[in-house]
Amino acid sequence: MIVPVDCRFPHKGTLALAGSGEYLPPMEPVDRVLLAELGEPGRVVCLPTAAGTEGQDRLDYWMQLGEKHFKQLEVESVESLPVFTREHAFSVELVKKVEQANFVYLSGGKPSYLLECFTATPILETILRKLDTGGVVAGCSAGAMIFGERIPNRSFIGGTTTGLNLLPNHFVVPHFDEIPFILKFGIPQMVGHLTLLGIEANTVLHCRDNRFSVIGEGGITLGSGSNAIRYLAG
Repeated sequence: MIVPVDCRFPHKGTLALAGSGEYLPPMEPVDRVLLAELGEPGRVVCLPTAAGTEGQDRLDYWMQLGEKHFKQLEVESVESLPVFTREHAFSVELVKKVEQANFVYLSGGKPSYLLECFTATPILETILRKLDTGGVVAGCSAGAMIFGERIPNRSFIGGTTTGLNLLPNHFVVPHFDEIPFILKFGIPQMVGHLTLLGIEANTVLHCRDNRFSVIGEGGITLGSGSNAIRYLAG
């Protein structure tokens, strides 16, 4: 179903924003759709950067899970890249590997840390160029939040900071069906004057050629309060 997101997204590549569930079985049908849009064999790189403060065990988990997931989807070329810090985002070798990919996946963690690592770096410039060359850029949870106009600050309490603003005037809220009821009362304060884009688990907001649609088993809520409407894939 088309989601009437009120902004332009003129890129010929695909931006896919997932609420949660990256690399897990329920997301296999979604990622098959995204891979099919490439029109050529997938060359996937997975970036666990958003989890860079969570320790090596957690980073290893995301790297191994990403590679396993895409191999199960019969993608011959898939590699998780050790981009854990801002310094890594300037690595000539790692940037070259991202350049050679046509599908970049940003997994979850902390959106503020992810932006601190990526802002004004060669690796972010390379990722965003995929959207102008017909590639796929997918982000889940924190990896989805950064594409809105603003993101939560480090503490997630009472403040926000600037996002990448590929979806101006919108605030991306992942895990929308998993947020405890009592915490949902704080969402309007966080979103402020922006329009809420609440993305549920195992669900993607698909952005391409100035069209926005739902892929996956859940829904996407656009707006807030009495003006909020939930859209489903069907």
